[in-house]
Amino acid sequence: MDERGVRRGRGGTARALAAACLLVAASALVVPLGHGPSDGPAGQRDTDPVRALPDGAEAGPVGGPPAGAEAGPVGGPPAGAEAGPVGGPSAGTKPGAAAGGLPAGAGTGAAGEAAQECADPEASLPPSAADGPTIRAIKARGKLVVGVDQNSYRWGYRNPATGTLEGFDIDLARAIAADVLGSPDAVILRAVPTNQRIAALRSGKVDLVVRTMTINCARARQVAFSTAYFATGQQVLAPKDSPITGYDASLAGKRVCSAEGSTAYEALERRSYGAVYRDEHDGTPRDPDRYTVPNQLDCLVRLQAGEVDAVVTDSALAAGQAAQDPAVELKGAPFTTEYYGVAAGPGRDDLVRRVNHVLVAYRAGPWTRAYERWLKADLPGISGPPAPKYRTNPSP
Repeated sequence: MDERGVRRGRGGTARALAAACLLVAASALVVPLGHGPSDGPAGQRDTDPVRALPDGAEAGPVGGPPAGAEAGPVGGPPAGAEAGPVGGPSAGTKPGAAAGGLPAGAGTGAAGEAAQECADPEASLPPSAADGPTIRAIKARGKLVVGVDQNSYRWGYRNPATGTLEGFDIDLARAIAADVLGSPDAVILRAVPTNQRIAALRSGKVDLVVRTMTINCARARQVAFSTAYFATGQQVLAPKDSPITGYDASLAGKRVCSAEGSTAYEALERRSYGAVYRDEHDGTPRDPDRYTVPNQLDCLVRLQAGEVDAVVTDSALAAGQAAQDPAVELKGAPFTTEYYGVAAGPGRDDLVRRVNHVLVAYRAGPWTRAYERWLKADLPGISGPPAPKYRTNPSP
């Protein structure tokens, strides 16, 4: 550790240890998934299988149903069957090969259309309350399986007092379950790392991902998105006494952390301003996870320990991290405009339409109540959710 790390360590040891303890607790529930799948563009391991976890956790990670669950997500194996990468290629399939023999980047239904026409990736299918094949299968099972975060304060995190998952995204996941199945408790919440979101959907291990997931063209080639439910942008998080002023030349020579498969990492790839942001063996089993990490909270821990000088992430997530550690702050202004959407597997058009139906009512009142409860204190000044956009050429 260099002098900067020592200086940060003296003032932030307790915070770093506390955050590390949170990560250790999370690790007890989430099997490390290594460096296989990612949320990168098609052809970069997104469809590899997700490793399994033994039963027993309420918010168990992707790969195995919690205790008592009799069936897996739609598209998954029947109860008692060996879990496999349903909806994606079999183990050993070369990266870039999509499900069902489709070429890399191809999809079906909403995702396939988005791949062909991506001038406006936030435009989704028109809302509908009709029951299609995916909805009927979910109703037959009796549970909606949703991939969420358990490490993002105020969005999806485990309450240390109760052990339950809470946050803005968790409220939305429960609202969808209430509409589809009649109860906000008819949901299985599965913790999914940032770099495993697309793999979890394409392998059929979850029905939906509600996890601060930015809508963009690269992802729309692989999964289907709802309309946007939150607007944010990339921003820099750094110690208050840092000379870093934002996403600019002040990053030159600085060590910057981002999550693997995130739009923050993509932004750094496009223009890094001379920052050090890649690990020596990035994207391989030898990746040391120093500057690119599986989960966003890992970046905060490295910042607290002085192992990195700054973090690039969504301003919405950065605000929550700044609330956890008063020694850090947002630097400069957001330098992108991005929108979070609920993601479903390719071809699940009826599920996407149903989510959009839920969002129509959610924007009318529950959204504001969730914002005031979870986000307003740390992310003030947001008047409401983004307006929905719908496709002009919806699939049948």
